[in-house]
Amino acid sequence: MEFRLLGTVCVDTLTGPLPLGPAKRRSLLAALLLRANTPVSVARLTDCLWDDAPPLHARTVIQGHVSRLRALLTGADAETYGVELATLGDAYVLRVPEPLLDSHRFEELLMLAREQRSPADSVLMLKEALSLWEGPALTGTYPSAPLQAAAHALEESRLTTVEQLAHAYAVLGEHHRAAAVLRAEAVAHPMRESLAAALLTALHRSGRQSEALDWFHRTRRLLADELGIGPGRELADAYARILRGTPEPEPGPPDHAAAGAATTTGDGAGDVVPGGTGAGTSCGAGAGTPCGVASGAAGSGDPRPVDLLPRAPRGFQGRAAELAALSRAAAGEAPVCLVTGPAGVGKTALALHWARRSPAAFPDGRLFADLRGFGDTGRPTPLEVLREFLLALGVAPRRVPESAQAAAALFRSLTDRRSLLVILDNARDSAQVRPLLPGGTGCVTLVTSRHRLDGLIASDAARPVPLDVLEPPDGTALLAGVLGEERVLAEPVAARRLAELCGGLPLALRVTAARLAGRPHRTLAGTADELADERSRLTYLDVEDTGVSAALRLTVQQLPPDAVHHFARLGHHPGNHFDRYTAAALAGSDPVVAAAALERLAAAHLVGETSPGRWVLHDLVRLYARGLDPASGPDALLGVLDHCIATALAAADTAEPGGEPCFVLPDDYRRPAAVRDFTDRAEAMNWLATEREDLSLAAAAARAAGLDDRAWRIILLQWPHVVWRARDGWAPVLELALDAAAARSDPYAESRVRNLLGWVLSEEGRTTDAEMMLAPSPGLARRAGDRLGEATALINLAIVHAEQGGPDEAMEGCGRALALARQERDAHTEMLALQHLARMQLTAGRPRDALDSARTAFDLGPEQEEAARRVLLLAVSGEAHLALGTEGEGVRLLDLAAAEAERAGYDEGAVGSLEALLRVTSGAEYVRRYEQALRRLADAG
Repeated sequence: MEFRLLGTVCVDTLTGPLPLGPAKRRSLLAALLLRANTPVSVARLTDCLWDDAPPLHARTVIQGHVSRLRALLTGADAETYGVELATLGDAYVLRVPEPLLDSHRFEELLMLAREQRSPADSVLMLKEALSLWEGPALTGTYPSAPLQAAAHALEESRLTTVEQLAHAYAVLGEHHRAAAVLRAEAVAHPMRESLAAALLTALHRSGRQSEALDWFHRTRRLLADELGIGPGRELADAYARILRGTPEPEPGPPDHAAAGAATTTGDGAGDVVPGGTGAGTSCGAGAGTPCGVASGAAGSGDPRPVDLLPRAPRGFQGRAAELAALSRAAAGEAPVCLVTGPAGVGKTALALHWARRSPAAFPDGRLFADLRGFGDTGRPTPLEVLREFLLALGVAPRRVPESAQAAAALFRSLTDRRSLLVILDNARDSAQVRPLLPGGTGCVTLVTSRHRLDGLIASDAARPVPLDVLEPPDGTALLAGVLGEERVLAEPVAARRLAELCGGLPLALRVTAARLAGRPHRTLAGTADELADERSRLTYLDVEDTGVSAALRLTVQQLPPDAVHHFARLGHHPGNHFDRYTAAALAGSDPVVAAAALERLAAAHLVGETSPGRWVLHDLVRLYARGLDPASGPDALLGVLDHCIATALAAADTAEPGGEPCFVLPDDYRRPAAVRDFTDRAEAMNWLATEREDLSLAAAAARAAGLDDRAWRIILLQWPHVVWRARDGWAPVLELALDAAAARSDPYAESRVRNLLGWVLSEEGRTTDAEMMLAPSPGLARRAGDRLGEATALINLAIVHAEQGGPDEAMEGCGRALALARQERDAHTEMLALQHLARMQLTAGRPRDALDSARTAFDLGPEQEEAARRVLLLAVSGEAHLALGTEGEGVRLLDLAAAEAERAGYDEGAVGSLEALLRVTSGAEYVRRYEQALRRLADAG
């Protein structure tokens, strides 16, 4: 998501720009973005939207535009980007991370450009800054005085940037490029004398003297005809130098003070320019300190060097020749060293050991990055690595460039005069390395890779340092370094035999040594006898990354059969976490037996406990476990899916007693040996929230396996959590449930899923999509004989119709749903229909009817009726009393609704009730509670 002010005001998303609508709404967005993250009063917004006297209903118009903007942002999942349009008293604030705002990135690039020592790097950043402009600033907004002043200030900043770019080109001697960028702007701004003077000089330096003189006379005549004045001193001096033909001095920097002033002048414009600084303003870092670079960074006078090195492995042995080669490189033979060899041969260990033993060779510090070129977790992008390096070198987070090219330029500039060691570990290819090379001749880069990287040798004269397996004496010494010399000296023949069986591969040796270190009474000879087994030995020697598999095999061989069985079945778990109930379902056992097996596996470090009773498998361990018994996969999956259904059903029944979203279980459903019991609603809701990701993964696995009857049930059974956090990105997983229901040609399932998904879409402000989703649902429910599902569908459709401005149609739909619920004698659905009917009646100006509907709903259920519904009924009752003039009772009921919502953790209900209260009272306590509820909502999102 990106917010644009530098051109047409718009909000770009992955699916295209948001439809902002009329100019007034676009102007309101611009006014909020110009003061992003700062409350903007309604009075200020009124000034931005109307020139003269605003209409009497200006506040209502503004509220309408805010509401529509909020709905658009919600529909675009703005919350996932940290974007929120909030109401604060008599003001609105658009909370948006600064990197999402193009004007902020423009200012950041200008500051970074001024910090560069290299003009070429300055050119890169200035060009990137100017590329953010897509036309005149604030295009498409209403031409009010405040917005025009802001647009003028932004344009002044852009023109100053063009002049700075021309200056950088001049320093590089590329005067023809300077003339080209200046001419385009001089044509558009013919009376800007600084542009004309710079263009004259650039044309003269590029050998186009007559063209420069012509441009001077053209500008002189224009100034005289339009303003009645002659050329100013800057333009006149440039003309005089051309006439004299005198040599030009080396161009100096542009006047930054004047540039900064340009962004803060013009009828109040200075207080609306994003960031509060102009193109040339100082950041306050102090004399001699580059903007955005901490004064304690390496090279700024602080003696503490940068150090990102991880801990070196214990027990390093041998490698004398390779260490000597690296030391020669550091002494000046080659700026880039390339350590290559097979997986597990110890490339990283060599690099870290050498870096740790010679810190004095690099007084400015040592940087390290794992490029994960051969891992399963995905490679970091160059920008991600450069960001870590720049932060370590003292660059403030907000000063790190957005593009990899600009970040690489800044990294080269900061390392130009420093003595640094940069270790780039586990590189896949030369292209991954090149953007990360430092710029200074005093820097050394050490790259490790399984590939030879011939391209890096050709382009950067990298010095290859190949690495082979250890000889038996060094392998034995490595074992001694981990286990202790006494233990190895006690069994020297067995130690040498272990080194030979491991093939001299350091990873295999370390795995074996770690296993022996944890078992002080086990003999080296006994372990060597185990490794003599051909399968174990081939695992170490013949397969890449075999150290992990060999270690796991040796560990699993020590487990009792029952633990091995549970371990193998855990490999088929579709989620990330599991408890004893999940393990039992996968293995076809019971939770007591599963708990004992998990404790065994934890002792062997095969599973890890992330919180009490909740376990996790490392990804590589999971792959190994899955391979132990691949044929058991379908049976294990079916078991865990039915466990998810049983547990989610128990949680839903506890959280919302009386609801029945999918009570019909699959025909071949296998009830688990035991199902977790939930003592109260809070525990059930916490389980649904905690397990949300794993339940979604289980549903996706069911869908992939063709078990659609499980997939939609697992998703739909989360409905209490969906209702509680309706705007929390539920649409994608509910769409998966809809696909599963449709694949089964199950009208009951499809109707139920459409009901919930349509309601979520309406809560997200996507009313058109919601209506399309809900329209078939009543008919599907009737076809399935699901009268309560039909009632729910009618209620949700009525909500959408009400939001679309059809109160009569909405109330009619609620009335039909109410009749169906009464025919079925279902108090839960009847209360739901009455709750929404009351809200619609209140909106239609019928507060007495709304109050009667709410009272009827309260009479149907006990006092402990589910919290959300009770809060909403109390709120609508309170608002009805306010509309009827009984303010005291209305305030009491709204206060009660807010308090119950706060106790239950129903933050959306608390916000709604407190907003209604604040419309009639401005009590400080209500304001405080309202702001707290808003913060909780933001944190939960």
